Amino acid sequence: MDYEEKTISEERKYSGNIINVNRATVLLPNGKQATRDIVRHPGASVVVPITDDWELLLVKQYRKPCEMVSLELPAGKLDEGELPETCAIRELREETGYVPENIQKVMDIHSTPGFSDEVLHMYVATGLKEGTSCPDEDEVISCWKYPVSQCIQMIQNGQITDAKTIIGIYLADRIKKGEHKLR
Repeated sequence: MDYEEKTISEERKYSGNIINVNRATVLLPNGKQATRDIVRHPGASVVVPITDDWELLLVKQYRKPCEMVSLELPAGKLDEGELPETCAIRELREETGYVPENIQKVMDIHSTPGFSDEVLHMYVATGLKEGTSCPDEDEVISCWKYPVSQCIQMIQNGQITDAKTIIGIYLADRIKKGEHKLR
């Protein structure tokens, strides 16, 4: 069966600092037309920073769209022309102060494919060396260390709800148990 929707036209409806919103008219496989609202995003990198003691570095920050304080893995959007690995290392340093001795890409994640083209490039960082954080001017964040087992508990009791962070924590747990091997 053919599932592809062919784009007939696409028009920018909103241009923002981080995202743009387009409305696309598509031709469905059954010959009918439909519209799709699409959030265009430059992509981002997310880091699963694992200390030698099997703790994860998480950042605490306020998330206005959800009106809540969120505990998340370090992450940030790609600058124009920036490689995802460069972004991952930059965001880890800016948000936590740590610099990795080793960094490995483990997967790409489509965060919300129902309405956004955002791709999250996930990296695992090890051999962490402590330094000084330097968050962006518009970021009010703090860095915390948690054992992987405590992070799992925080997911289960609803303290951690961010999807990329949940994926990264479960990945770290699999790495710790030897169920996922890093290069």
